[in-house]
Amino acid sequence: MTLEQTMVLLVTGGAGFIGSHFIQTTLDEMPGAVIINLDSISYAGSTANVEDVQRRFGGSRYFFVKGDICDRQLVHAICDGGRSEHWVGELPAPVWIVNFAAETHVDRSIEDDSDFVRTNVMGVRTLLETARQKRLGARGGGFFQISTDEVYGALGEAGRFCETDPMEPNSPYAATKAGAEHLVHAYHRTFGLPVRLVRGANNYGPRQYPEKFLPVIITKALRNEALPVYGTGRNVRDWLYVEDFCRAIRTIALYGKDGETYNAGGDQEVRNIDLSRRVLAKLGKPESLIEFVTDRPGHDWRYAMDSSKLHALGWSPQMALEDGLDKTIEWYASQA
Repeated sequence: MTLEQTMVLLVTGGAGFIGSHFIQTTLDEMPGAVIINLDSISYAGSTANVEDVQRRFGGSRYFFVKGDICDRQLVHAICDGGRSEHWVGELPAPVWIVNFAAETHVDRSIEDDSDFVRTNVMGVRTLLETARQKRLGARGGGFFQISTDEVYGALGEAGRFCETDPMEPNSPYAATKAGAEHLVHAYHRTFGLPVRLVRGANNYGPRQYPEKFLPVIITKALRNEALPVYGTGRNVRDWLYVEDFCRAIRTIALYGKDGETYNAGGDQEVRNIDLSRRVLAKLGKPESLIEFVTDRPGHDWRYAMDSSKLHALGWSPQMALEDGLDKTIEWYASQA
């Protein structure tokens, strides 16, 4: 049974940046979808990110539960559905778990990786074990892990990573995401749990918490503050608009194969220094605001992925970087 037929999803981390966009676009584009959002509302998540879906779909197609993915009792209760002391009303029983919940900021992982190990590894293990024990596969569902291009490590000036390349993570954050992937594949091979994985390029767009590179430089530029750029600014990233990534996830859920991993790249590589200049130009700010700062340890030089496997399922990114930047800058300017 496909996601299109089952429709009932437990989305973890759905009050965060990518998760909230996935919930919103999925409810808008799939009229039969029902989503349960489990989120602990950490510093990077906010119920404001899902206010619109709560207003439009709350109580019928959208349900919010505040909680931790490491809370085994709570996750089990959600997958059973019905009534519980953990929420108000009655929940439908989900058949798919789509996991966005994660600690994601590389700099924070370098300072202290304990929360990253707990959420990104132990939390995924809790979700997988719940999916196995509650027999989501027998219900026609399974487990979908949202991962990152950072698990591959760094590229040189040429080439692209493909799904069969080894994972060689260089930061504690990336290492925990790679560890989660190994667990997901192990549950598929050992227990037969239906699973799918996607590795996304650098996502950007409205509502991203202002600790990541692009929202930092946009918000700093809006306030006429110095834009901190690591090292020489020549590190290269591939940029993917968040709604394009959400479409990639739905494409894999509908048409992908169990046990498979798919790259979702934006095919829009830009050096950090050049992206900073583009933002400044769009805002009419001087390049003198750029301030080079000491590079962070283990800073990967370049990311790029071959997404032909996903393209074969009918997906390709639609948002041009220039247009996506305009939309993103407009949103942050509206919040200033």
